[in-house]
Amino acid sequence: MLDNVLIVNAQIPGYQGWQQISIAEGIIQAILPTTIALPDNAPTILDVAGDWISWGGIDLQINGALGLAFPDLSPNHSEQLATIAQFLWQQGVDGFLPTLVTTSVDKIQRSLQTLANLPSASPDPATSSAQILGVHLEGPFLNPEKRGAHPAEHLQPLTIETVKRVLGDYASLVKVMTLAPELDATGEVIPYLRSLGITVSLGHSLATADQANQAFQQGATMVTHAFNAMPALHHREPGLLGAAIVHPQVHCGLIADGQHVHPIMIQVLLQASGDDAGIFLVSDALSPLGLPDGLYPWDERQIEVKQGTARLLNGTLSGTTLPLLIGSQNLVQWGICPPETAIALATDAPRRAIGMNTDYLGQSADLLRWHLETAQQLTWQRLS
Repeated sequence: MLDNVLIVNAQIPGYQGWQQISIAEGIIQAILPTTIALPDNAPTILDVAGDWISWGGIDLQINGALGLAFPDLSPNHSEQLATIAQFLWQQGVDGFLPTLVTTSVDKIQRSLQTLANLPSASPDPATSSAQILGVHLEGPFLNPEKRGAHPAEHLQPLTIETVKRVLGDYASLVKVMTLAPELDATGEVIPYLRSLGITVSLGHSLATADQANQAFQQGATMVTHAFNAMPALHHREPGLLGAAIVHPQVHCGLIADGQHVHPIMIQVLLQASGDDAGIFLVSDALSPLGLPDGLYPWDERQIEVKQGTARLLNGTLSGTTLPLLIGSQNLVQWGICPPETAIALATDAPRRAIGMNTDYLGQSADLLRWHLETAQQLTWQRLS
């Protein structure tokens, strides 16, 4: 964390022109255009020469790291979770939602209990860590025909009674729940989840555009990994994704690894959604994140990791092992969008999706510096 520093000649997503950032006692005090004269008593000056300055990333869909799958959590994993949080911080992530994919209700409850009972994070800056912001339940309320790698035997009917059984005593810990809205015959589940403060994300679904719009009217505000595990965009059947793209209050998660979604379709999504789009990047990383390629256990099955892509042995795509910010770098490398947009999709956009504060003023100066090495090579480092 920076302290008593004035950063000058910085570009910041959402700000016009170059800015200077005043930091005192580790807190951002002011952001002013660089054209304003520096005070005579200016503190240490850091000239970033036009580089981009941003928050760290927020990963709203990450299934594990360093060999630990979050659905397998138990009380003896506290130390390993702390190590993962430190690792993610080193990967440029400020906060994340441990994601529990479909598994038995008992395992979901055990994982939630483990996360609820974690000790408070250490304030020692030498062990800076990404913050656990809550939990993302990706299932078990998914359409069996779009379950992807989720095991069919653990899928559950979408009723308030079943939701209560899955959440148990830990509803306040759950920040996001992915579900297939067409499974709710009553139309009561989404309003119930919203009454608990849970953000509802539509995914692993065969919902039509009409069904999706009904879910949005009921309070759903997100879509899980756009394009994946849902009907394809079609000119006569826009489906869930088509309805989401044109809805101004809906945020869509996107995996930008080049495998889950072709770069051209990412470009289509971003251009169709417009400059104020609710698109945000997720890693969808699995437990081998941070480990080399190879075979790894995944619930009762195995996945094979090759060059950052994880598949079941039958070839089903199951996730990535790439850190979140690789997505931003990929978007620039592919020429899909400028650095400002690519950075914001991993930093500002996910914050907005779950209602976090996106005003830099008064916030801790835990910042990233992004540098455009070439027209298509974006690098980053933490400022300290």
